Amino acid sequence: MQFESFVEAHQALLLGAFLIALVMGAVVNKTNFCTMGAVSDFVNMGDTGRLRAWLFAIAVAVLGVSVLEYVGLVNPDEAFPPYRGSLLLLAENVLGGLMFGVGMTLASGCGNKTLIRIGGGNLKSIVVFAIIAVIAYFMINPFPGSDQTLMSVLFYDWIRPLSVDMGAHQDLGTVLAGEENAVMGRLVIGLLLGVALLVFTLKSSDFRGNRDHLLGGLVVGLAVLGAWYVSSNIFIDADGEVVSLSEYYEQWDMLADSDEGKPAAGRPLSPQSYTFINPMGQTFGYFSSGLQSSLLTFGVVAVFGVVLGSLLYALISRSFRIEWFSSLADVRNHVVGAVLMGFGGVLGMGCTIGQAITGVSTLAIGSLLTFGAIFLGSALTMKVQYYKMVYESEATFHKALITALVDLRLLPSGLRQLEAI
Repeated sequence: MQFESFVEAHQALLLGAFLIALVMGAVVNKTNFCTMGAVSDFVNMGDTGRLRAWLFAIAVAVLGVSVLEYVGLVNPDEAFPPYRGSLLLLAENVLGGLMFGVGMTLASGCGNKTLIRIGGGNLKSIVVFAIIAVIAYFMINPFPGSDQTLMSVLFYDWIRPLSVDMGAHQDLGTVLAGEENAVMGRLVIGLLLGVALLVFTLKSSDFRGNRDHLLGGLVVGLAVLGAWYVSSNIFIDADGEVVSLSEYYEQWDMLADSDEGKPAAGRPLSPQSYTFINPMGQTFGYFSSGLQSSLLTFGVVAVFGVVLGSLLYALISRSFRIEWFSSLADVRNHVVGAVLMGFGGVLGMGCTIGQAITGVSTLAIGSLLTFGAIFLGSALTMKVQYYKMVYESEATFHKALITALVDLRLLPSGLRQLEAI
């Protein structure tokens, strides 16, 4: 897609991101596609339906990105955020993922589900959104009158030195096939991983027979793939030289006649797909600035699109319901969960969509680590909650946690503190 001006090209990017997110929001609401629900169903009931839908979405995204990158139609190497960056942010991926997994369980849903619930009338999710947005914003942006961020104050000095320099890109294709053969390596590994996930998900007759699970996984996977394609294929004809949005931004003084239509930053113009924690922070910045158009990004319109898509479906299906906190304990859980998601989502560089689907579609090792940590954090939290509910005062946090780790086969059975139920 080639345009004559930056403004037209940027508008096309925003419109594409919004429309795809709109469809995704409606379908996710209809099908009850929910990553936290997937963990809950699997851990508490042994039901793999929604987990398979999640993995089906990953399979679609991985297969699509692997093929399209090989033929030159998507460019994850230049992605925002930099999933394949040379630094493997080991501690950040693991700690951020664990925090996010615990947080999404306490707050009744991940970042995407929070937006879906807002569209469906859930006022609790507006509170969750606001807390995540403020934390995510100040994790990256300095406090007023300061050059310090939450990241620099609380984390950077001790956690960034724990990163591992991979030398080149830290994706499976580069690591296993070498930098010179990285593209072919990504294609082969992506096809193998994608097909393996498809076989696993589709071998279940229950999953194949559930149209909502199939539709939800397919649409979410295609939405992630579609956003990669759109954001990688918008170009500007700058006096005969065809450049991308980010390249035009870098040469703005030479190519543009004025600053009219210039975004506040260039990184959000890079190839990207859906993630929802950092974009919530971007949305906070957009509103707190008085709706400055220069702060309208792919992420901001994606947030709007998901909420509106969910709202439209809720109105059409007559499922729109106003919901508020049921107790002070409910308030506490949602607030703590939102805080953990805000910190964890930025530390881990994504959420159950942004890392577990979008990031994994690039085969980034950090994304795989974050995905695993999110799953573990959520599963442990559910197990601990379960044992504390059943055993009440007898189940201290320590006993419940040790027993949960035994249940998940992360500790030997001899360390069990509470009887299994």
